[in-house]
Amino acid sequence: MIICRTKAEMREAVRGWKRAGETVGVVPTMGYLHEGHLGLVRMARQKADRVVATIFVNPTQFGPNEDLSTYPRDEARDLALLEAEGTDAVFLPSVEEMYGAGGDTFVEVPGLSAILQGALRPGHFRGVSTVVTKLFNIVTPDFAVFGEKDYQQLTLIRQMVRDLDMPLEIVPHKTVREDDGLAMSSRNVRLTAEHRAEAVQLSRSLSAAEELAKSAPAISVLEAAVRKSLGEAPSGKVESVDIRDAETLEELSGTLDRPAVVLLAVRFGTVLLIDQRVIAPAAR
Repeated sequence: MIICRTKAEMREAVRGWKRAGETVGVVPTMGYLHEGHLGLVRMARQKADRVVATIFVNPTQFGPNEDLSTYPRDEARDLALLEAEGTDAVFLPSVEEMYGAGGDTFVEVPGLSAILQGALRPGHFRGVSTVVTKLFNIVTPDFAVFGEKDYQQLTLIRQMVRDLDMPLEIVPHKTVREDDGLAMSSRNVRLTAEHRAEAVQLSRSLSAAEELAKSAPAISVLEAAVRKSLGEAPSGKVESVDIRDAETLEELSGTLDRPAVVLLAVRFGTVLLIDQRVIAPAAR
């Protein structure tokens, strides 16, 4: 496994593979890897001849009161996990290497950046779209794999790639969960025992929504049911419950009559957890 800490090293490795006619898949991460990330690596292996994982805790997507300084990191463990999966290269740039001095260019998808989590975290998705664009330009992959847990991010990146004619395929991967249903996240390790026990209510609420969807309820009824279910986690502060068109993330009203995505954001202490599930009314 090649470890590349500079853009030049990463580009040189990819050039060699592409000269040999090999395809390249990339899995962008912020490190502190878990089984969810490794599932993305395995999917990339299925799609491409060579797999690159990137590890970069991107400062431009953190707000002034967010957890950049406390974001968990364990480089040695991450590299061991990636090597065990047969990853061909890991791109591990510093902030200075990634952004340099005097950089003043950003990439933004205005509509999708301003809604949902974007409204709660101004500037977050501008940071995401900019760093992902840079990673795509450096690695020049044929495929990029992203998890569905960050559903708004996945939708935004798909639109960015389509709008800017980027020559790669975005491959989604289903949310990987713990045995009790909690979506895997690097932030789960920061939950207290009490909060960890209650956090499973996010996935239970999504399961309740999936079952209720079969009766094609009113969107307002569906949202109320999800909020009631989340109320069974008394330590959690519900920041948002949104039910949106699964393809466009447009707001829905009236009766559920098409695939929708239920998006949750719940804070336990200082830890913000997100989860999602695509639901649809039963076929008639």
